[in-house]
Amino acid sequence: MKKIAVIKGDGIGPEIVLGAIKVLDVVSKKYDFPLQYTDVLMGGIAIDNTGVPLPQETIDICKNSDAVLLGSVGGPKWDKLPGNSRPEAGLLGIRKGLEVFANLRPAILFPQLKEASALKPEILKDNINIMVIRELTGGIYFGERSRVNLVGGGQKAWDTMAYSTYEIERIAHVGFETAMKRNKKLTLVDKANVLESSRLWREIVTKMATNYPDVTFEVQLVDSCAMQLIRNPSSFDTILTENMFGDILSDEASMLTGSLGMLPSASLGNSKLGIYEPIHGSAPDIAGKDIANPIATIMSASMMLRYSFDMEKAALDVEAAVSKVLDKKYRTIDIMQPGMKSVGTIEMSNLIANEIK
Repeated sequence: MKKIAVIKGDGIGPEIVLGAIKVLDVVSKKYDFPLQYTDVLMGGIAIDNTGVPLPQETIDICKNSDAVLLGSVGGPKWDKLPGNSRPEAGLLGIRKGLEVFANLRPAILFPQLKEASALKPEILKDNINIMVIRELTGGIYFGERSRVNLVGGGQKAWDTMAYSTYEIERIAHVGFETAMKRNKKLTLVDKANVLESSRLWREIVTKMATNYPDVTFEVQLVDSCAMQLIRNPSSFDTILTENMFGDILSDEASMLTGSLGMLPSASLGNSKLGIYEPIHGSAPDIAGKDIANPIATIMSASMMLRYSFDMEKAALDVEAAVSKVLDKKYRTIDIMQPGMKSVGTIEMSNLIANEIK
């Protein structure tokens, strides 16, 4: 019995999570392994029901599960709350509470969606397949911060970006090991020409590279990387970077694939327990309209099968099913192209589940 803690979240979260569960149920039946789902609260809905974005009960249940399936959290309803009381604080808290420090964000361009990409075909060249590995529990998002009133009026605010040797080494190890399983190329992205924390990153990761002689290792400044992702995306394979840079660059990479609705993620630590979620937001403007793209969440479930359950064949089944549905020209509105068949969240989920059967 595999136990999955389910955080449906806000906005389109419940819709896309139900789509992923539908697919997981089919895989469960096909491979004869039982799944147990437990719904827990986090984000805006948790604030409305408990007064806090991340109840302790949620942390406890997640820690006693084999994996966490997460939809999306947040929305304008809670935007005026203080920073530590907003839905997004729940995200930071659950990552810290479960000690998941490595965020794996694959940006894969399905060949069927080349025309949906923001880039020209001659720039895309071969199909894009980039893995962004983002450090998840350190840096400016977790550093000391404050705001003070200034004499004479106005305010001053600051956020601190800090990293230790240990934090860098453990995520760099994930980066090199991941690169070894892919095309053996790792790009460290930093801002070492300005930031002292980046200089530490560069020193440590460059030294660790000597332990991986089969990996082609390079360093690139974050502004240069942002440019090259648009100019020559096929030059990248595995990207390793700190928290804020990874947040921004992985969203940029999503536009290579045609839509944020296509990109999954896995947040992992030293154990098999991981958090699996799409990288897009809660999109409250389309919530309840049955038009959200569930593929990113379904692909996140595929990553769950691979990384938490060691079920590579089942993960490949899910990915193949997505590809087959795209081959049959079914599209949600965000990836719609001329001549395609428009479907909603529920139908897209059903189509993918049926392919797995």
